[in-house]
Amino acid sequence: MLKKIFSSKKEKRDISIDKQLDLNKLPQHVGIIMDGNGRWATGKGLIRTSGHKAGVKTLKKILKTCIKYNIPILTVYAFSTENWKRPMTEVNFLMNLFSSFLAEQIDEMCEDNVRIHFIGRVDELPGNLPNELHAAEERTKNNTGVRFNVAVNYGGRDEIVTAVKNIASEVQSGDLSIDKIDDKVIDDNLYTKDLPPVDLMIRTSGDIRLSNFLLWQAAYAEFWFTKTNWPDFSSEEFLQAIVDFQKRDRRFGGLSSK
Repeated sequence: MLKKIFSSKKEKRDISIDKQLDLNKLPQHVGIIMDGNGRWATGKGLIRTSGHKAGVKTLKKILKTCIKYNIPILTVYAFSTENWKRPMTEVNFLMNLFSSFLAEQIDEMCEDNVRIHFIGRVDELPGNLPNELHAAEERTKNNTGVRFNVAVNYGGRDEIVTAVKNIASEVQSGDLSIDKIDDKVIDDNLYTKDLPPVDLMIRTSGDIRLSNFLLWQAAYAEFWFTKTNWPDFSSEEFLQAIVDFQKRDRRFGGLSSK
């Protein structure tokens, strides 16, 4: 059974994958858990940080694919609130990698009309990094192309707890009645408050779990898993995930539409 959960990039296709896409049924919001950088590196006899460097190149490639096919929103899991448990040398490398990624890519993102946004406890990141991330957001805020959300120091449970505290504060101050609390109120207190829910969630490298990523937003997401490590994840495999998504019968608790 588990074999059917995963994709196979060796699968033979008579028609090129882009020709199988229905451009009228594209997911509006794609989430990606970019897993397997370290495993990719150790499998090649390299240090783990080499995998993170390679993963950045893959991220750029997938973002370009979203731009090409007009996929409105891409949200990626870059660093979780639990990732601080990793060796400090790796954590420091990742913090520097975020900084260098912005420095190297921000001009091109502006040329591509990409709007970047960082979600998570961004202001708790070390050094000048919070200022650099906010500066990138400010520079791209008027862009109207792909909304590119990067989850940094992010945890889904932490996000929900923060939202509950904000709502409780409004109730306590008399600005909100308990009877008025609904899905929209909770949505409006999340990092993704102005975005639609996740339609398609992709995870690379073989694990079959959310790992505390977009728990509320992915309530009705379609899931797509691959054993491919993130640095080897290709645009073709990304499009294959979308083609598979387009074949799903999304009932949202109702009856089949087919």
